[in-house]
Amino acid sequence: MLWLNFLHLYQPANAESYSIKKALDKSYWRLVRLMEENPNLRMTWNVSGCLLERLENEKETAWIERLKFLVKKGRLELTGSAAYHGFLPLLPEHEVIKQIRTNEKILRKYFGKNFKPTGFFLPEMAYSSKVASLVKKLGYSWIILDEIAFSGDLRQHPDPTVNYQDQASGLKIVFRNRVISSSYPPDTLRAAATKNKTDASTSPTIITGTDAELYGLRHEDPTAELEKLVRTGIYKTATISAYLKTKRKKPEKISIVPCSWESSPKEIKQGKPYILWNNSKNKIQSDLWRLAYLALDAGEKFKGDKNYYWYRWHLVRGLASCAFWWASAHNFSKIFGPYAWSPDDIERGLEDLVRSVRSLEAPKSKRYKLDAEKYYLRIKKLIWQEHWRKHWQKTI
Repeated sequence: MLWLNFLHLYQPANAESYSIKKALDKSYWRLVRLMEENPNLRMTWNVSGCLLERLENEKETAWIERLKFLVKKGRLELTGSAAYHGFLPLLPEHEVIKQIRTNEKILRKYFGKNFKPTGFFLPEMAYSSKVASLVKKLGYSWIILDEIAFSGDLRQHPDPTVNYQDQASGLKIVFRNRVISSSYPPDTLRAAATKNKTDASTSPTIITGTDAELYGLRHEDPTAELEKLVRTGIYKTATISAYLKTKRKKPEKISIVPCSWESSPKEIKQGKPYILWNNSKNKIQSDLWRLAYLALDAGEKFKGDKNYYWYRWHLVRGLASCAFWWASAHNFSKIFGPYAWSPDDIERGLEDLVRSVRSLEAPKSKRYKLDAEKYYLRIKKLIWQEHWRKHWQKTI
């Protein structure tokens, strides 16, 4: 049996230092040690550019050095992505390209010639044909998506052995198994291995895709089930690129459904695949996007501003998907996730968006600033009214 385990390592660029160190101590070090102690283990990771920058700023370079060794030896494959985790389907093309190119620049700084990505991770696995086509044009050959992208219906499962290709972009597609990815995979994989021995219809290839923080930060594993599973050797492992090379059959072209890794069939049927980040009935999210687009427009108009560097510095942090996600108030407790409501995290994104506009010094930017402050004050009020009326007891 084969286990392809894709992990996404990310912390927001504007996160508190303790959050970065907590993820490092509970999850990232554990995973690197797991790779080091099991030389035959292979995985594919997305390590966000902004995370690497934060780790260096926090003087946590020892972990980066150990990671570099694993990449150099070919035991760990790295993918491309957007440096600051922007929600790509809702961003303009020029911003999508900037974030992808910035991510490449950051990773080449740390990994040099050993960073040769062929795969790409769409933040939140948020697919649109437009973004996929951009990714293909920028030189990538495959992406990983949730299996709901296959048909929009979770009752129809893609076959891991088929060589799927996105009809719109030409990218090869790898689909993660949502049920196993939404569990704690080591526990579920043990059961799957037992079933495989008695049920020939069980797929011999299992693909999971999760946040790396699941392994320790979001789910404690006091009996080290992950380490036990790897040591048993029940599952062979491979990088995704190596696995794709084994598929020599002619590609099967399919139409991919716009979605994210958390989209439901109902949301897709209603034409709302990104509702967790952009719900028209969510006043906070709607105003956050209005402010985001205003900030983006201001940057295009004042590219020559002498404070343009600081404008971009704040903008990319404000555009990260996190603030929009934390405003959704969705309950993820059944899949090792939080109740998605956090005024502090929403405010962090809000503060960076408004500061990006405030940073501009061009006299003609005054109109943008006044409009930005209007959104800023309105969103601030909405956040705390919403918190004290509906959510504060759920987050205690």
